Amino acid sequence: MGSLMDVYERLGVRRVVNAVGTVTFLGGSAAAEEVLEAMDEAARGYVNMDELQSRASQLIAEATGAEAGHVTAGAVTGIVLATAACIAGKDPEKTAVLPHSEGLRNEVVLPRMCSSSFNQCFMLGGGRLIFAGTEDSCTEQDLEQMVGERTAAIGLLFFTGTKQGFPLLERAVRVGKRYGIPVIVDAAAELPPEENLKAITAAGTDLVIFSGGKAIQGPNDTGILCGRRDLVEAAAAQASPHAGVGRPMKVSKEQIVGLLTALRLFTAKDFKAEREAWEAKVRCLVQELSGLPGVTARRLFPDASKEYYAQCWPRAQITLDEAALGMMASQVAEQLKAGDPAIYVIVEGRSLVVNPHLLQEGEERLIAERLKALLKATGKS
Repeated sequence: MGSLMDVYERLGVRRVVNAVGTVTFLGGSAAAEEVLEAMDEAARGYVNMDELQSRASQLIAEATGAEAGHVTAGAVTGIVLATAACIAGKDPEKTAVLPHSEGLRNEVVLPRMCSSSFNQCFMLGGGRLIFAGTEDSCTEQDLEQMVGERTAAIGLLFFTGTKQGFPLLERAVRVGKRYGIPVIVDAAAELPPEENLKAITAAGTDLVIFSGGKAIQGPNDTGILCGRRDLVEAAAAQASPHAGVGRPMKVSKEQIVGLLTALRLFTAKDFKAEREAWEAKVRCLVQELSGLPGVTARRLFPDASKEYYAQCWPRAQITLDEAALGMMASQVAEQLKAGDPAIYVIVEGRSLVVNPHLLQEGEERLIAERLKALLKATGKS
C-alpha cells in the first residue's frame, strides 16, 4: 500500500510541509489513521442521517458540557445555522423565507473589534449586523446600547484574538442574560488550549461553534455547533437533509463519523506529551540554525495576555539580518514555498516563524536543512 503522499504525486501536486498551523488554505490538519478507517467503514453502508446526528448530539454534549450538539459542514456553516436558529427558531414559515428576514427579529449585535470577513456568515443565516464599540474596545454598555426590539443574538468572532479575550465573552453573556438574547460564539480556532472545549460553554454561551478540521483533527470540512438544546434543534431543523437555509451545506455520514472519532481521540489525548513534542521540534530548529551568519534563532512563546490566546504554543523565530544577507525574510519564505516539498512558514517583519503544531516526524530537520542551504547561498552571493 502506497503512502498518502503518493496520491499527490500521482496528481502532479506538490505536498506541503505545514509550519503555519491549522489554516484552511493548507488543508486544515492531518487526520489520524483511526479517523480515516472509521470514515472508510462509514462509507460502505447506509444510515438514517437524523439518527446519526441525534447520536452525535449526545457525544458532542458529553465532550463539551453543552446540552446538545450538531455536526456541521465546517465551522462557517455553524455560524449560518446558529444565526438562522436565533431568528426563525422552529417556525416553518420563518424558516422558509431565510435568508430574507425583513420583518423578523434579525439583528445580530457584533463587537466591532470582532469584525472580519466571516461577518457574512451571520448574514447568510438572515442576520443584519449591528456593530458595537470600537476596533479596540467594547464595553458592556457598548453592547447594551445596541440591543433593541429586533435583536436576535449577540455574536463574537475570534474573541480570544482580541485584547479583551474572555472578559469580552463575559460581558456579552451578561447582556444576553439580562435581555434574554442568545450569545453565539465562533470558536473555530480557539483550540488549543483544550480547556476551551468546555470553558466557552461553561461561561454561559448559548451557541458555540468549533472547527472539526483544526486542532480536533477531524475532516477539514466539518464543524461542531453546540449549546442550548432548543437552539441546536432549531439549527438542525434548518440543515441537511431538511429544507432550510442550511440544506446546501451538506455534511456526509462519513464526515460525521470521522468528526466523532476525532473528537473522542482529542478528549483522550495526552496534551502534555504533545506539547513536549512541539518543544523538541523548536529546540531542534533553534540548535540547527543558531550560529549561522546573519541569523538569530530563538524559542518564542507568545504572551497570552497580549497575543492570540487560543494558539499560544512555542514557536521557533528565525530573525534575519536582511542587509547582510541581501534578501528579505519574505523572499526567503517565497523560496521555501517554491521548493518540493513546498515549505510554508509565517513571516513577521524580518523574521520567519515556524509553528511546530502540525509538523510531521522529521520535518523540522527538513526545514532547517533547506533554510541553511538557502541562507548560505544568499550570504555568498
